[in-house]
Amino acid sequence: MPKEHILVVEDEEDILELLRYNLTKEGYRVTGVLSGEEGMRTARSQPPDLIILDLMLPGIDGLTICRELKMDAKTRDLPIIILTAKGEEADIVAGLELGADDYVTKPFSPRVLLARLRAVLRRRQAEPTVEADSLELHELAIHPGRHEVLVQGRPVDLTSTEFRLLAFLARRPGWVFTRSQIVQGVQGEDYSVSERAVDVQIVGLRKKLGAAGKYVETVRGVGYRFKE
Repeated sequence: MPKEHILVVEDEEDILELLRYNLTKEGYRVTGVLSGEEGMRTARSQPPDLIILDLMLPGIDGLTICRELKMDAKTRDLPIIILTAKGEEADIVAGLELGADDYVTKPFSPRVLLARLRAVLRRRQAEPTVEADSLELHELAIHPGRHEVLVQGRPVDLTSTEFRLLAFLARRPGWVFTRSQIVQGVQGEDYSVSERAVDVQIVGLRKKLGAAGKYVETVRGVGYRFKE
C-alpha cells in the first residue's frame, strides 16, 4: 500500500529536493511547492496527510498559511510540521499556538525530521480511539470523539494541541503535572518543546475558555492542574 501523501512548502529548491528525495525513499508520496500561495492552493484542492511548512516564505509566510488552514473547517485537522531557519523560540511558539503539531529547526537532519513526521502521523491515527469517553466538569463538557469542547453549552474553538492539553489535565482533576509530564502526555515522549511553549499554550487555552479558564490552575514552581 502506498504511504501517506506529504505536501512540502519550501522556497529553497535544494532543501525541497532534499526533502523530496528522503521522503520518496521512505515510500511517501510527495508534492513539493516553492511558494506560500501555491502551498495554500494545493492544501485546499488536494489535502495531504501532512504538511511540512517553511516559515520564511516570500509572499504569504508560513505562519499566515498555518493560521488560514487552521481557521478553515476543511483543512483545520491537517497535521503541520513547521520549519524555521532562525531557531528562535518566538517563531516556534507562534507556530504551535496557531495549531502546528511539531517543529524542526534548520539546519536539520533528514532522519530527525522523518522521525518527527512518523510520530505526528502515529499520534493523529491514534487520536480517535484514545480515551474517547466524554468528560463533564464544572460548566465544561469535553467530547474527545467529536473533538469538541463546550462551555455552558457553547462551543469553544481550540487547536488540536490545546484540545489535547485540556483533555489531559481534565482527565485527572486535582493532579499536578510538570511541564515535562504535560508534553509527554499531550504529544508523546518523542516530542521536543520548550517550557515556554507549554506556558504559551496554557495562556491561549485560558483565554479561549473565558471565565472557565480559571479551572486550569498554575501550581507555582511545579506546573499545572485542572481544579477539582
